[in-house]
Amino acid sequence: MLAQLALLLMLVESVAGLRWTAPADWKNQGSTSMRAATYAVAPNTECVVYFFGEGQGGSVDANIERWKGQFKTTDGRPAPAQIAKRTSHGLTITTIDTSGEYSGMGGPMSAGAAVVSGYRLLGAIVQGPHGNVFIKFTGPAKAVSANQAKFEQLIASFQPAG
Repeated sequence: MLAQLALLLMLVESVAGLRWTAPADWKNQGSTSMRAATYAVAPNTECVVYFFGEGQGGSVDANIERWKGQFKTTDGRPAPAQIAKRTSHGLTITTIDTSGEYSGMGGPMSAGAAVVSGYRLLGAIVQGPHGNVFIKFTGPAKAVSANQAKFEQLIASFQPAG
């Protein structure tokens, strides 16, 4: 029991006045100046938790629109996206679910990003006390779908850090 508690405490992450618990088999690959956590989930599939700083990173709507714009249908039209809002632990969370040809492989600032077919994005923006936290789970649609319940578990775990 003590070992399980110690393992759970190691999985708790925090940024921007928020804390969360990653699924047990999602190992954090580390952080950078903008990435609070990067979880390698399956081959070519990752879930990244971004925090750019208080008041930074753009609005919720602007980010949802940018993420939507990274996906097209095979005939080049914008891919359908499901957008929803919810409240969990007193926090407002906006989510997106879309799939198709993904052009975000090189990151938002890269020119001429590679386009890959059959990708899916599950995304969430958690409005925290010290700024927005952006969670972007991308990869082949089959791998993302297989881990959708774990993504939902991650999002549901976000709560104020103190």
